[in-house]
Amino acid sequence: MTKHTKAVVMDATAVERALTRVAHEVLESNKGAEGLAFVGIVTRGAVLAQRLAERIREIEGAEVPVGTLDISFYRDDLATRFNPEVRRTDLPFDLSGRCVVLVDDVLFTGRTIRAAMDALMDYGRPSCIRLAVLVDRGHRELPIRADFVGKNVPTSSRERVKVHLAETDGEEAVVIYGDEEGDE
Repeated sequence: MTKHTKAVVMDATAVERALTRVAHEVLESNKGAEGLAFVGIVTRGAVLAQRLAERIREIEGAEVPVGTLDISFYRDDLATRFNPEVRRTDLPFDLSGRCVVLVDDVLFTGRTIRAAMDALMDYGRPSCIRLAVLVDRGHRELPIRADFVGKNVPTSSRERVKVHLAETDGEEAVVIYGDEEGDE
């Protein structure tokens, strides 16, 4: 079955606006930047975490530490994946006592976030964990919800939502892909 572009739901301007809004919401929720840290799930979550930290620097003039988290060995489907692509976790700060904002590109079933929380707890004990995502597409299988959402995008479970970022893909967009046979 071939995939085709069904809709572009966010362009570069919409992505930037959403990230700026999310940065403001994080600051409001935390009552400033004190004690915050961003941890992005590799690959695109790490890029988004870095961008959120830059927005906070622009808004508040505060430096918020940023780390990256690889969840390859925490996934519940590890046994079915033959060659998981393992990337580096880089947390150059102590998680203890910080409010960690976990960042990912798309929230779908919640399984990636569950794995990320398990991984985070192996590195320390944050005072709280909040979740920021660029896109929430629904279809949860676990009781997980985002605290900060760039855009809610209703989808069918058969569609695929892909975030394209300049740093990883050479372009900026959020795209819904469907299969040519049996699109809903």
